[in-house]
Amino acid sequence: MAKQLIATVLLIIATISITRAHEEEAWFRNIRGVKESLAVVHFYVQDVLGGSNPTVYEVARASITANSTTSFGQVRVLDDRMTAGPEANSATVGRLQGLITFADLETSALAMNLNFYFTSGEYNGSTLCILGRNQIMNAQREFPVVGGTGAFRFARGYALSSTYSYDVETNYGVLEYTMYVTYVNTTSASLIKSAADM
Repeated sequence: MAKQLIATVLLIIATISITRAHEEEAWFRNIRGVKESLAVVHFYVQDVLGGSNPTVYEVARASITANSTTSFGQVRVLDDRMTAGPEANSATVGRLQGLITFADLETSALAMNLNFYFTSGEYNGSTLCILGRNQIMNAQREFPVVGGTGAFRFARGYALSSTYSYDVETNYGVLEYTMYVTYVNTTSASLIKSAADM
């Protein structure tokens, strides 16, 4: 009797799971039917590591960091200004916020988790997120765009970055970013579903 009850309960759970999976698959098929948009977003990042108002701070380090030629184990948090042009007084378009970790024992390379938060223009209030390896001595670096919010829901793509300038005396860098992003307009009526429709 107990075995039959357990078997019945497991059968019900399996049926519910299969039904739910089919409903989710149908929902995602609807998404694929919606036209995707491509955005190419270009901006600069004011990376202030020194002076009286830095925007990058060390928050942790490993026991090896002080003796490492690559600063291995150092973790930094940042809140840099994103600007329309490379000049420090250029118009602010957002904030670059996130975490970087020196994560290579042999080469100067960072593991990065960054959020690009737009505060003006058509993408105001939206974010793009990247993860990846930054081999900082390379002239150009490429990172995957792994998601976004607001206008950039369902975002995917890639970002290219290079060092526009770096002042050793003031420890002030300017980074140039170009992001190629595909995203779906999630306000489309065909995507809006209530719980009753699922």
